[in-house]
Amino acid sequence: MASTRLAPISRRAFASIQSLQPLRLNQTPITISRLNPRKQSIRQPSTPLRPYHSTLHPRLPDHEYTNSQSAILTAALPHIPSHGFTLEALTLGARDAGFLDVSVQLLPRAEFDLILFWLASRRGILRAKVEEGALFTRVAAETGRDAASLSVEEKSKILVLERLAMNKDIKSQWQDALAQMSLLSNIPISLTELHALSNDILSLSGDSSVDGSWYSRRMALSAIYASAEVVMTRDPTPDLSETASFVNRRFEDKLVLKEKVEGVGQCISFWGNTIVGVGRSWGMKI
Repeated sequence: MASTRLAPISRRAFASIQSLQPLRLNQTPITISRLNPRKQSIRQPSTPLRPYHSTLHPRLPDHEYTNSQSAILTAALPHIPSHGFTLEALTLGARDAGFLDVSVQLLPRAEFDLILFWLASRRGILRAKVEEGALFTRVAAETGRDAASLSVEEKSKILVLERLAMNKDIKSQWQDALAQMSLLSNIPISLTELHALSNDILSLSGDSSVDGSWYSRRMALSAIYASAEVVMTRDPTPDLSETASFVNRRFEDKLVLKEKVEGVGQCISFWGNTIVGVGRSWGMKI
């Protein structure tokens, strides 16, 4: 009987056969549970939720915008004096930028996005004026002084007045904007924007404090600016002279309060050091 020869196995096929190892008794497939063979195991997520995650405190929305959103918002800014911070101003801006009217849906917060964009753009303009170096020089020249001799408080007051002057053309529309920012869902990001403005003003004024006054300065400046905006909406003067007088008074009160607080602090520090010195002279371990 003639023997039958098997066809030679190629090296690739032989290597594939060697890679097939039989399943051992103590091994369990990855997709099968040890307790219940019919139940597939549940894979844990690669990035588990943070332990401090809370649905009651959602993440604040970003201030960044896409190119299309920025184009619509930029084109809508000139329409604010006539139409306010409204959907109509956004629609007109979309048309001016070459978009369809329905493109305003690219802005999820609608009118509030326009308010935030106005605030952020004015902060940019204020920073550019300081970096150009003409703002402090011009104001100092009006009083016959040198710009280098201006204190941090004086520069801060100049920047507050300059920022308020940017709202002169939209003064009649700003009360509606304040109402939008006072809504419960908009308060966190509105306060964040207010803090950003006060931080920019003090930084541009040369504030270099690194102690606890860093926070108190910004909180005090935020309070002055926020109250000045409310006064501005009721200011009948075309040049906002009543608002400027209010800001001057608030800064004077701030300086007086600061001197009183510092005086009390120095008094407490003096008596504290005196008591410690007397106690040590008596042999007390303090």
